Amino acid sequence: MNSFIAFLESHNRSLELNDVTKALVRRYIQERVKNDHLAPLSIHRKISALRSFTKYCVNEDLIETNFMNGIEKPKIDKKLPVYTTLQELRHFLVYLKQAEGRLAPRNKAMFTLLATTGMRRSKLVELTWGQLDLNNAVVRILGKGKKERIVPLHPIVIPILHDFKSNLPDYIIHATNYMFLNKNNKQLNPRGLHKIFKETLAAAGLDSKRFSLHHMRHTFATLLLQENSKNVDLRVIQELLGHESLLTTQVYTHVKYEQKKKAISTFNIFD
Repeated sequence: MNSFIAFLESHNRSLELNDVTKALVRRYIQERVKNDHLAPLSIHRKISALRSFTKYCVNEDLIETNFMNGIEKPKIDKKLPVYTTLQELRHFLVYLKQAEGRLAPRNKAMFTLLATTGMRRSKLVELTWGQLDLNNAVVRILGKGKKERIVPLHPIVIPILHDFKSNLPDYIIHATNYMFLNKNNKQLNPRGLHKIFKETLAAAGLDSKRFSLHHMRHTFATLLLQENSKNVDLRVIQELLGHESLLTTQVYTHVKYEQKKKAISTFNIFD
């Protein structure tokens, strides 16, 4: 709203809500695109903010007509999620298995858990020992709005977590304590986790600039569909990732496109 008000003032226009027209809004958007080189997503957000504002004003009888009616949002091209290939992920996990050092067991547990559950990094650093149930091979993840979901642990990560836990003193593995700590035995924050991830990727010989921790989440969902499509569908992925809407999960249908592309490219009919 601040930028829209600044636009009205710079053009000596009235700040009275009932004096604002669709033509003014369109001119404002055009100027933002031309002068600020805003991407469609940024314009999309500005229009959404104005729509929410005018909707409130209409409900409160502050304006007679909604000047945002008929103002369309620009179409946004959905980018396919970036993910590591199965070969790259295996290479990363092998490196973690062979790595040495005081914090190597922690890193191995952290990143293997991320790779096999698809949880967000913010949820990983908030994970407590009480949320982990190794006897039943599950982890309780608190999603948005404190909604809890139960995610089964992959067989590969169970002995890794057992080993990590068995080498820690009892006072650290109390149910209310955070599982993953920094080198000073304080809670690891998302930024610190990201830094460790980048350093570990580089040490493993993988492109640390290409991948982020969120790409691990994409990797989990993509490879789950790609490698186990007989047992997995979008509903399962939705539950595992904690998406409220299936529409959010549908981005992973690009896997099917990649499989179709591979099928066509290897369809040798010209020999």
